Amino acid sequence: QVQLVESGGGLVQPGGSLRLSCAAPGSIFSIYFMAWYRQAPGKQRELVAAFTVGGSTNYANSVKGRFTISRDNAKNTVYLQMNSLKPEDTAVYYCNAHRLGANYWGQGTQVTVSS
Repeated sequence: QVQLVESGGGLVQPGGSLRLSCAAPGSIFSIYFMAWYRQAPGKQRELVAAFTVGGSTNYANSVKGRFTISRDNAKNTVYLQMNSLKPEDTAVYYCNAHRLGANYWGQGTQVTVSS
């Protein structure tokens, strides 16, 4: 069973920042594409940010310019830096690893943006 372990969620005021972390097994981290998704209450899970072929990145339009996905290969960890947070960013954020039809998910971490 592959474990992706997320951390870093919490309550933050509008305009604030949070950094999410996702630690993965080295065997997964080195060859799988890593991504972040989120799911707000009553809504479908949506892609937030992802690494794609060649190490490029892809972002949802709603977070472009505010969120940054990055990785530390020595720590087998992927990050999501979230700045200028808005109430509509409130959701459970999930780490994802995918490759050739295989999909692994973390347990999710709650991010709440509220004053």
